Amino acid sequence: MILLDQIQNELAVLDSKSLRRRRRHVESPSAPRVKVDGQAMLAFCSNDYLGLAAHPKIIAALQEGADLYGVGSGASHLISGHSRAHASLEDRLAEFVSPHLVDVRTLYFCTGYMANLAVLAGLAAVSGKETELFSESLNHASLIDGAKLSRAKLQVYPHGDVASLRAMLLASTAATKIVVSDSVFSMDGNLAPVPELLALCEEFNAWLVIDDAHGFGALGANGRGVLEHFDLHSPNIVYMGTLGKSAGVGGAFVAAHKDVIEWLVNKARPYIYTTAAPPALAHALLTSLDIIQGEEGQARRAHLQILITQLRRDLKLKRWTLMPSDTAVQPIVIGDNAESLQAAASLYEQGFWVPAIRPPTVPVGTARLRITLSAAHTAEDLALLIDAVNRLEV
Repeated sequence: MILLDQIQNELAVLDSKSLRRRRRHVESPSAPRVKVDGQAMLAFCSNDYLGLAAHPKIIAALQEGADLYGVGSGASHLISGHSRAHASLEDRLAEFVSPHLVDVRTLYFCTGYMANLAVLAGLAAVSGKETELFSESLNHASLIDGAKLSRAKLQVYPHGDVASLRAMLLASTAATKIVVSDSVFSMDGNLAPVPELLALCEEFNAWLVIDDAHGFGALGANGRGVLEHFDLHSPNIVYMGTLGKSAGVGGAFVAAHKDVIEWLVNKARPYIYTTAAPPALAHALLTSLDIIQGEEGQARRAHLQILITQLRRDLKLKRWTLMPSDTAVQPIVIGDNAESLQAAASLYEQGFWVPAIRPPTVPVGTARLRITLSAAHTAEDLALLIDAVNRLEV
């Protein structure tokens, strides 16, 4: 049992550092008020930013999709798994983001993680060893792993440091240059300087891969994410948006020039060699896009902004730090792992589900409570949480 002893010893090390992760069982639909392990909770931990995950119209569309297409896809997209529902969704997504990209086409993936692996490995395959990838230091794990899978030469630039990135690009002699960044940093809530990144990519003839997982649907007047938020237009952009957060369902998509997408279809191994997502999900997502783009979506985004303002105005912290963020992700940095766990546990005992985020997800010494807001929260819901946190820190 020596091998098992090694694992048990390492688990004990995680416990000693307050780094062991545990799952809870949710027994109700994703919503602000949920039942968790038999307890009624007010949740501030979901990425369902527009509150669409349990929307009755989307539920009905999913049921209709199952009636039309069944439960599973049966195969990869390049065998027999690419249904009319997938094709319709890709066409609709291309139309949705078309104001910002040139000759755009989209590709639907099972998850955002899979999409990022495919994009970085696929783009790097154009020039092979002559590719250099420039990655933002706080990028999501899927981008970090995608960079490793690409086998490209990798440089990591400091968080938001455009000057350092420019120096790296200036020194590069690579045939293909790829700059990759989150748009909204999932653990900090702040925005990357995307316009400045794009200007550099156009100056140095580089691709700009933007992971807009936490921006798509929530940012922009029509929910087109960071592209609309900054009014960006460029053929250099390769855009990834997830569909299990603001869109409320599941999966992700990549949008880029039609030739880039055609290349990914033929060369991106994470796309080629995986079973297609259930077509019923794609069918349901057509209704999600209707809501995101319509008056209801606009109203939900407006309400979300009101909640963000309320939290930042009324939260009064003395020892802890509310990070600067204008998005639905509102982290409170505590620092110590054990204290962060204790704070989360205290809130949980009071009926508030706010997760403690610890290394390696965030840098050592920056453990935090990660509050995420949803358009489904009411001002009264948020006031209860704010009061609880204000009392907790004293």
